[in-house]
Amino acid sequence: MNYAGFGPKMIKDVMKKHNAIPLPNLIEMAQEQDVKLVACTMTMDLLGLQKEELLNDIDYAGVAAYLGDAQDGNVNLFI
Repeated sequence: MNYAGFGPKMIKDVMKKHNAIPLPNLIEMAQEQDVKLVACTMTMDLLGLQKEELLNDIDYAGVAAYLGDAQDGNVNLFI
């Protein structure tokens, strides 16, 4: 996903082109509204991400746990 360092810039350019709110702003807004953030452990494994690389105060779960939580939620988003 990094594409030799070009990945983050490409994503930022696409987001800017579509007038999307930057990710840090979206995360801040979600935290202000007490949104529960859940990192997918399978995706973390596939991308080689470690907990130390992600935000503090987030949960970690697999798909089954996520779906169990999402069933009780009013709104959910799975990316």
